[in-house]
Amino acid sequence: MEAANAEEIHLRHVETDVLIPKMMREKAKELCAERVEAFAHCCRESGFFMVFKCREENSVLKECLTQHYKDPEFYEQCKQEYIREKLEFERTGIPSKNRKQKLPTSM
Repeated sequence: MEAANAEEIHLRHVETDVLIPKMMREKAKELCAERVEAFAHCCRESGFFMVFKCREENSVLKECLTQHYKDPEFYEQCKQEYIREKLEFERTGIPSKNRKQKLPTSM
């Protein structure tokens, strides 16, 4: 039944054009973490000359990220996750980043 709600929910323009793409960028960075790290390492090692020395790492990173950004299935996965988080927030009033934190235990 929850899946039906996720399919029927209306998303605002800012959600479809800003918030879901932001989620896609964050997830794509995680999926391309190895390439992100290689580029960051090159930049740290190259200093001012990174623009010239890190072209290959930058190109490989962009290719990985773009592959995810253009994938309609990836967009749909992120959209469904966004909708689940939105419905959960409406139900609990707790933002997803706060729900994921470990609750303190006290006796």
